Amino acid sequence: MKPLYKFWKNNRSLIVFIALMSVFRSAVADWYEVPTGSMKPTILEGDRILTDKMAYDLRIPFTHISLVKLADPKTGDIIVFDSQAADNRLIKRVIGVPGDTVALYNNELVINGVKLKYNNLQSNVDSLDKIEDLNGHKHTIRVANTPSRLSGFNKITIPDDYYLAMGDNRDHSADSRVIGLIPRSELLGKAERIIVSLDYDDNYLPRKNRFLKPLL
Repeated sequence: MKPLYKFWKNNRSLIVFIALMSVFRSAVADWYEVPTGSMKPTILEGDRILTDKMAYDLRIPFTHISLVKLADPKTGDIIVFDSQAADNRLIKRVIGVPGDTVALYNNELVINGVKLKYNNLQSNVDSLDKIEDLNGHKHTIRVANTPSRLSGFNKITIPDDYYLAMGDNRDHSADSRVIGLIPRSELLGKAERIIVSLDYDDNYLPRKNRFLKPLL
């Protein structure tokens, strides 16, 4: 026991700091590295995203067990969740909340019988960026010039404790159209802003214009 006690005595400040930081990252706030382009143009590969883990629930650290429900996700929120269906941690935008009826036709959403408004923003080589007015929450989406099999689905009503989430890169996102609705119990938190962004195509140099950029 003496070597263990000596180790604790010599390193207790560091051990306590690591323990507290681990609890903080598990239950209060954390950052998430985005490895894919499923949320382009809002989020790019290499973005490090600050996630508010107390946005929806106060949870027991290192678990998904909720002690107190603080709020529910709203339409337009960007959520981080551990998907059992995908066996991966994902980041997507909430499109439908419980009680909503949602359909998608040619990459244009119809929510509760009302077709959303879209305005063209920028034409790319093989895609088009648009402003989508998601019930007052305006943000940018990207659609392929040649629509994919993901560009439409029939009307669905969202049940209690489930959410329909989609990537902003609509034709290149394995979201609720692939893995199904998102159970509330899988939520980790709300993505708030980009902490830092590293450009994988430019020797991992920081993208200065994305530092602390809020997510819309």
